[in-house]
Amino acid sequence: MSIESWDEIRTAWQVARAGTVSGAAEILGVHHATVIRHIDALEARLGVKLFQRHARGYTPTEAGNALAQVGRVTDEQFAQLGTRLTGVGTGIEGDLVITTLPGIVPLLRPALLTLNKTYPDLVLRVKTERRVLRLEYGEAHVALRAGNRPTEPDNVVQPLLTCPVSLYASPAYLEEHGRPADVSELQHHRFVAEELDDNRAPFAQWFARLDPAPHVVFRSNEAEARRVAIADGLGLGFLFGEEDAEDLVQVMPSRPEWDFTIWLVTHVDLHRTPKVQAAVSVIKQAFKQ
Repeated sequence: MSIESWDEIRTAWQVARAGTVSGAAEILGVHHATVIRHIDALEARLGVKLFQRHARGYTPTEAGNALAQVGRVTDEQFAQLGTRLTGVGTGIEGDLVITTLPGIVPLLRPALLTLNKTYPDLVLRVKTERRVLRLEYGEAHVALRAGNRPTEPDNVVQPLLTCPVSLYASPAYLEEHGRPADVSELQHHRFVAEELDDNRAPFAQWFARLDPAPHVVFRSNEAEARRVAIADGLGLGFLFGEEDAEDLVQVMPSRPEWDFTIWLVTHVDLHRTPKVQAAVSVIKQAFKQ
């Protein structure tokens, strides 16, 4: 068996993804007859059935799923190759992709402003995803990550800032429910928390280990939504950078097991390129201030 055409493999991946010939044709920007020709040619060359045809479309067989998996990974790598290539030029221009968590974006704003003013030919793209984007695949040029030190191979990792985390409530909540004297009284209170309990932040992991489990009344994956809920009196919640807030009361001060570090991460292949070096320098200076 031999596979000679990437176009045919990509077609198979898109058919498996869309489930129909017409859907794959629309994604690929080709005629539906081209899609059918690619699939028929692949099946003939490989000597296996890749799809079950039925009235609703195409369903991949076991062999089809295996081929589609290869197509998906390869397609992603080709798509991300452009991101990596834009980092190896001599100019500081084009896309600069930064990946981070939504809660870190406010801390990043001064750096973004400086980058915009200093390098007007840059196009700043900030991706906030729960999924950890893979720098080795060119999904981003720079990552700002929180929690434990990143351990992916071939990455350059630098600490940016340690953020003290405290437990907060609104005055209205404390007036209605009282103030916990210590950790043992937290079981009697309401909480605003992360959307998921597997969050990598130390304070979220500490909270998830409490026994008995506290009563969570509001969850969100957006830091600003959680802050608003805490300020509105829905419950207690963990926040950082709110020492001067007028609408919140610090219920418990920062503890070492709650604090988290923000890490600046780049891939070794791109770390020394002018664009990434410019971004790293500006971001580090902004966080020092």
